[in-house]
Amino acid sequence: MTVALDREIIYPDSDGQPMADNTEQFEWIVLLKENLECLFAQNPEVFVGGDLLWYPVEGHPEIRVAPDVMVALGRPKGKRGSYRQWQENNQPPQVVFEILSPGNTLKEMTKKLKFYDHHGVEEYYIYDPDDNELTGLQRIDGELTIIEEMGNWVSPVLGIKFELDAETLRVYYPDGRPFLSTVALATQAEQEFQRAEREKLRAELAEAENVRLKALLAEAGIDV
Repeated sequence: MTVALDREIIYPDSDGQPMADNTEQFEWIVLLKENLECLFAQNPEVFVGGDLLWYPVEGHPEIRVAPDVMVALGRPKGKRGSYRQWQENNQPPQVVFEILSPGNTLKEMTKKLKFYDHHGVEEYYIYDPDDNELTGLQRIDGELTIIEEMGNWVSPVLGIKFELDAETLRVYYPDGRPFLSTVALATQAEQEFQRAEREKLRAELAEAENVRLKALLAEAGIDV
């Protein structure tokens, strides 16, 4: 007699691959992920993930991919070991980003495109920082289609703007502010803090001078 054993299906939280192959690729992944987090910071129903395994089909842990950055609108923020779509109201990430490195192959990127197309991604952006090339695809008539003109392209889903010049890619918030690195954000915050401290000191000095003048006028018998 054969006894069937039920085995719990394992969905690993890691594919054993590094997050990035070099510092430039890593910096771009962090830039996009952290600024997208800031963009949707006040919306509890937008999840942004970086290098997180996405399993679209329950029962098939072999069907998976780890986008460099992904955005799932309509899904709550929170910690996840992986993005298991059947636990996310069957909502695929609407937008994914891939940052190329010299180690990426045409075969690998073709497989990713087929995966994202088949599993319902609405927008797919690929940036090659070495060659400064940006490729975008959006879902038209049920399939991911190349965006012919990426100059000053605005994402229909995210509202962010892409601007490619001769040197690099620049990404902007819907209100026109540029995506900034963590160092640049920290520098900006420090400048704002110093400005606020200077304004506070000016106000304190002005108040102290006002008190001193009132005291002098009181000594002179002048009521104010």
